[in-house]
Amino acid sequence: MDPLPIPRDFPLPLPASPVDLQLAIVLLFLAHILFVNLMLGGTLLCLYYELRGLRRPELDRLAHAIAGTVTVTKSLAVVLGVGPLLVMNALYALWFYTANSLTGRAWIMIVPLVILAFGFLYAHKYSWQALAERKGLHLALGAAGALLLLALPLVFLANINLMLFPDRWLAVRGFLSALLLPNVLPRYLHFLLASVAVTALALAGWLCRRSLRPESELAGLDRAEVRRELLAAAFGATVLQAVAGPLVLMTLPPHGLSWPLLGYLILAVALAAAAAVLLWRELHGRGPLSPRYWAVVLALGCTVGLMGFVRHLYREQAVSTHRALVAAHSESFRAAALGAAMRLEAGVPRQGGAEATTSPGERSFRAVCMACHAAEERRVGPPLTEIARLYAGNPEGLIAWVKAPGRKRPDYPQMPPIAMQEGQYRAVAEYILDEVFAAAAAPPAAAG
Repeated sequence: MDPLPIPRDFPLPLPASPVDLQLAIVLLFLAHILFVNLMLGGTLLCLYYELRGLRRPELDRLAHAIAGTVTVTKSLAVVLGVGPLLVMNALYALWFYTANSLTGRAWIMIVPLVILAFGFLYAHKYSWQALAERKGLHLALGAAGALLLLALPLVFLANINLMLFPDRWLAVRGFLSALLLPNVLPRYLHFLLASVAVTALALAGWLCRRSLRPESELAGLDRAEVRRELLAAAFGATVLQAVAGPLVLMTLPPHGLSWPLLGYLILAVALAAAAAVLLWRELHGRGPLSPRYWAVVLALGCTVGLMGFVRHLYREQAVSTHRALVAAHSESFRAAALGAAMRLEAGVPRQGGAEATTSPGERSFRAVCMACHAAEERRVGPPLTEIARLYAGNPEGLIAWVKAPGRKRPDYPQMPPIAMQEGQYRAVAEYILDEVFAAAAAPPAAAG
């Protein structure tokens, strides 16, 4: 198994409190993903109804109306995507940057691919009448934009998945290997079904509203058929989530799971099941949309909100252990840098390769403490032999003093508190109380 990479973190303050940033990333992500769903789902439904419109011209008008919504939702999806990216880079800079680097060219290509996809979708929408007699070319424009939009979430999902699992970083060799890690493709399926369900439900409310103008291009359509078509698409995608959801859960590495997370997840599933039942009844109703429609919207809205919160809980739990290791490594590096600066200021020569054979306690002592303390001579502070006699059999007392020192004698300067890892405190205390004291108490070796 590859060793776990534990890089040093950046010693920079956050622009806001962690709680505020965590709340922001959940809310901003939900706003962004809603319009991403509407953009992708609208593009797919538009192509679907345009294909069916080759035999039923009235469905071609429905597809044209849906295309008009895509140009709005894709702009909002891009604008609202800036916020989550900024907060992600603030809260998870090290993990997110690493995942971006490991996926390499695929991540760099996101912006040009977005531009290209939007170009195809604009051409598809605004050439509807001009290419009315050349439907093959017109459908090809829409299909090209849709395929690009379908590819982009794979890059994001591969990155977000990879940043949560540092144990996989050394095994990843570019985007394709990151894409084949567990959980990426099940999450992608879940995302696609959610996009269709959310978009079809939203379009049913928008295109079947009572206030639709008489001169609208949909005015000549059978409103009941449009309602039935869109609600059926929403119901089918929602039911299929019963397959995609368990796949996502089963492929999630367990170290990010917790009982509170599973509790919220069960509540979200219960709300989605209730929404499916109500949607089935609404699908078989007659006339305009009933209050059941808004109950479905509320239930699925709460489901999406809970899913966004669960996603954040999993992310926090998944990176917590590695985050603690990174913090300890960063603190160890800071302490070593401080020790090196103190040694330089005190004129203590740099140690050579012999450090590789010394104990961890002696290495930590040399890195942090040796500028002020020696084994048997007085420097800035008292010799180690004196400290060892004072704290003999009491390593906890020595550790407490190093963390929060006072001033015992007027002939010594005030000692500053020393910041190390907990393991380093213990190792240094054992080195002083065991190795140094034992060496000082040992009788001199006989000559000859």
